[in-house]
Amino acid sequence: MILPIIAYGDPVLRKETEIITKDHPNLEAVLENMFETMYEARGIGLAAPQVNLPIRLFIVDATPFEDDEDLSEEEQKFLSTFKKVFINARIVKESGDEWAFNEGCLSIPDVREDVFRQPDIVIEYEDENFKKHKETFSGIVARIIQHEYDHIEGILFTDKLSSLKKRLIKSKLTNISKGNISTDYRMKFPNAKKKR
Repeated sequence: MILPIIAYGDPVLRKETEIITKDHPNLEAVLENMFETMYEARGIGLAAPQVNLPIRLFIVDATPFEDDEDLSEEEQKFLSTFKKVFINARIVKESGDEWAFNEGCLSIPDVREDVFRQPDIVIEYEDENFKKHKETFSGIVARIIQHEYDHIEGILFTDKLSSLKKRLIKSKLTNISKGNISTDYRMKFPNAKKKR
């Protein structure tokens, strides 16, 4: 089932998320719906708060980057199969010199900005079977994970912009929260005059 994506301005995107356990209700259906929703919106990652679930869960599918000519053949090959579920994730280390990359977000349509992040991360998480992992990721995959991880921490990529950039996009963000925007995927707008 395709779920509406929660738009900028909704309090759920700022909520502290809860750790979940194996007996979380309908987890299999939640994951299925999240993947279906992400693909429908042509995203590469989706966090549970973006579908109105304040839990520590996000998904990533980096396969759209496999054809990126700016990446090495080795990176393209790695990305071609990178699809993961992250439950109760915790980034334990970020390292390296910060680099800028143009980011966007399904909850903030039509806003793209350069965001600085460190290139290497170590993350502890559980997969969909609640098996524990501790892995190191770099480059574009680390970037996608960091972006989605921020969602379960109540952080949006726009929070990482300079004061000037924030002022420049303020009216766009207000319009998004009011639903004064057109998207080709379902959204729920917190300050819309009428529900869509």
